[in-house]
Amino acid sequence: MSVCSDRWIRKKSLEQGMIEPFIDGQIRASEDGGRVISYGLSSYGYDLRVADEFKVFTNVFSAMVDPKEFDEKSFVDVKTNVCVVPPNSFALARSVEYFRIPREVLTICVGKSTYARCGIIVNVTPFEPEWEGHVTLEISNTTPLPAKIYANEGLAQVVFFEATESCETSYADRAGKYMKQRGITVPRM
Repeated sequence: MSVCSDRWIRKKSLEQGMIEPFIDGQIRASEDGGRVISYGLSSYGYDLRVADEFKVFTNVFSAMVDPKEFDEKSFVDVKTNVCVVPPNSFALARSVEYFRIPREVLTICVGKSTYARCGIIVNVTPFEPEWEGHVTLEISNTTPLPAKIYANEGLAQVVFFEATESCETSYADRAGKYMKQRGITVPRM
């Protein structure tokens, strides 16, 4: 396996729709010149944006978190440009971008350092070969303080790895349960 360069990512995105919408280069300021957490194509990856839809976990209804029987009363739905994640809490969100991963590719997605240095941890599982969809993003506020997450700005970086040969069975071949997900997708069994 080898790490894919910006030229490779650009080519796959423009010719095969690997990332849509695709931002060719790093955006670091808004159209009016205001500061933003960067997003778009980088040297060896792509900084995805978080959409303005969030599911913020709450204990208002005394629900239990169970991945086998997920109770949607565990969170509140919020649509906002700035989501506040409570102290020592968690939120789900989704990427603005829709990804289509080629068969010979695996990705790793990690949080951006701007958020990590504030105690905000982003966890995303790998994007497997031939998976496609919006990325469901897991955001943990590890601090004892409320934390802001800015919609339509960078949240995590995707690093692409290309294999020397294609896998025998892809995510699409085994009809993965998170295939072609749109919006924020909660745990499925």
